[in-house]
Order: sequence, then structure tokens, then C-alpha cells
Amino acid sequence: MPIKNTVKYYDAPAYYHVYNRGAGSQQIFRDDQDRYKFLALFARHLDPDDTSVRTDGRAYEKYDIELVAYCLMGNHFHLLLYQESDTTAITQLMRSVATAYTMYFNRKYKQSGHLFQSAFKASRITNDAYLLHITRYIHMNPRSYMRYEWSSIAAYLGGEAPVWLHPERVHDMSPAQYREFLGSYEGRRAELELLKNQLAL
Repeated sequence: MPIKNTVKYYDAPAYYHVYNRGAGSQQIFRDDQDRYKFLALFARHLDPDDTSVRTDGRAYEKYDIELVAYCLMGNHFHLLLYQESDTTAITQLMRSVATAYTMYFNRKYKQSGHLFQSAFKASRITNDAYLLHITRYIHMNPRSYMRYEWSSIAAYLGGEAPVWLHPERVHDMSPAQYREFLGSYEGRRAELELLKNQLAL
């Protein structure tokens, strides 16, 4: 039986909600250094100005992907990715980041084996309304989401976005309008929890 939202073939151009959790629900981010490292791994593949190189001196691969929104929780993460033309880009990016992060994590915490529950999962976003809703779902994962440091919400509320983050892909709301858009869902937390259960998170 196929695992829900495990995609074998991706479309392009297309948006995907990508997510994963720790094996056995273990914490995959134990401190801020871990969260910073995870984001830095995306930056080295998505930031055209990032010149970091491998130990053998070769440059890291750049992928034809834009990170549109994200949220890093303790035992899972959510990403909204836009794939322009290369239908293999998401798979390559996620494999590279997961491998490098697992190596970092196991070395730091002196453990071995799988860090993530399985291969990442992805759900294609098929219309503009759902695309905007997914950003809200991602940003409202933390209870205190307006003050949560490890999501892209600040960039949606008027803060400066790093060059590898592209909130402009999704909406043209003012910060006040997006804040209202978030607040309009505050009374529907039960729906948010239902969606988390459907995603097995």
C-alpha cells in the first residue's frame, strides 16, 4: 500500500507542501543551533550568493527551486516549495539537505541511524486559494505563532526576507492584511488540528 503523500513524479512549474518528522516522533531540532543549521543547508543550495564549498573544494549544487514559506517545530518541519522547471529538483534538494542534516545531528548528539521517520512527504498545491491557505497553516503551527522565531512569518508581516525566501510568490497583501488573514482563522483551531492529524503530524 503506498504511503500517503509520497510523491514519485513531480510536476513543474508547481507548488508543493513538503513535510517530515523525526523517526519515532523524536526531536529533530533540539536547540536553535540545529534550526539555524537546517536553514543554512537550504541557503547553500538556494542562495545564488552562497559560495560555501564541499571538503573537496567543489561548489554545492544550486537547485531551480524557491522556498516560499517554512516552519521548524521540535519534531517536524513544514516547507512550501515552488519548482519552476526541473521536475527532479525537489527530490534532489530534500535528499541533499536530509543527508547533510542527519550527519550533522548524529555527530553532534553522538548517535547513529535514521533521524527522519521516512522519506519526506509532499502534497501538490492545485489552486491559488489553497496556496494562500497553506502559508497560513504552516505559520500557525506554533501556538504563539506571531512571535515564533523559526518560521517565515516575519517576512510575511513586513520583515526583511533573506534572498533564498520568496513570500512574494504567494500574495500581495500588506502586512496588516496578512495579519488579519491569520487572525480570521484563529477561531478555527480545531480545523488546524484535524489537518495535522490528516498529515500524520
